[in-house]
Amino acid sequence: MHYKKLKGEVVQCQLCPQFCILKDKAIGKCRARKNVEGKLYSLVYGFPCTASIDPIEKKPLFHFLPGSKAFSIGSTGCNMICIFCQNWKISQADFEEVAHRSFSPKEVVCEAVDAGCESIAYTYAEPTIFYEYVLETAKLARKNGLRNVMVTNGFVNPEPLKELYKHIDAANVDLKGFSEEYYQKICGARLKPVLESIKLLKKMGVWFEITNLVIPKLNDSESMIRAMCIWIKKELGDNYPLHLSRFFPMYKLTNIAATPPKTLMRAYEIAKEVGLKHVYIGNLGVGKEENTYCSKCGKALIKRRGFEILENTIKDGKCSCNEKIAGVWK
Repeated sequence: MHYKKLKGEVVQCQLCPQFCILKDKAIGKCRARKNVEGKLYSLVYGFPCTASIDPIEKKPLFHFLPGSKAFSIGSTGCNMICIFCQNWKISQADFEEVAHRSFSPKEVVCEAVDAGCESIAYTYAEPTIFYEYVLETAKLARKNGLRNVMVTNGFVNPEPLKELYKHIDAANVDLKGFSEEYYQKICGARLKPVLESIKLLKKMGVWFEITNLVIPKLNDSESMIRAMCIWIKKELGDNYPLHLSRFFPMYKLTNIAATPPKTLMRAYEIAKEVGLKHVYIGNLGVGKEENTYCSKCGKALIKRRGFEILENTIKDGKCSCNEKIAGVWK
């Protein structure tokens, strides 16, 4: 889906803003789509390389069916080349380099239902690149009473996004930094299309939360954090959760130490100063910054320890003071 034919057997993929132009037998930058005699094929449809049951908090989604289980699947490939990727062994791998499982959309849905999951999460590597697989699975999931979750970098073109997200109930969008230079140098991508995707999700009414991996010396400046938070409040409002996540040395970025807790705390303070209501710190392990608070009375509504829910007092999407808490609660 989402490509056009050029001269001869050349095609242009139009799924994401990379707009790969592929000659016969060529494979896109994502490593998941191949031109075969003038037709573009998915190499990974029905062949995830990983499948597991996760708490929804691991995505992370803190305002979407808290305490529920998500049946999570992912394939090889990605349309970015982030040098800090935690799942680089699959995201930066060719299809033939990783063991895969033959797993049809119907089988995915059946296993999810049998496992008592409330949703299917398309995750681990970038789910946009196994687009057709997500789309067919998501449609079938909805028919069987399951929700659909995308854990995504948001680097997708508007038309494919609109077609897919009609069947998606929630997303966590990884906003990797807040400058074009950072995206081009560190991720091999561009910032603007990601911001446009996030705005489009809001317009479509899809619940989403944003994650920002805070990396020392690269995207942790107070000015960049503040600019990102100001953009979120201005363009999206103050209710969408922001997860500030701790970086650990990974992939090609092992020369940088883990993010100091004080850096994360300062980023948290900046987000709150700007006026974002729901800000969280991830990958730190402990702290009240994992909890969900009422923005009106300050009560701790959901208490967490890692991915575990210790207490949840939200009823009918509201605090006991009657303040509505943004999210999907049932």
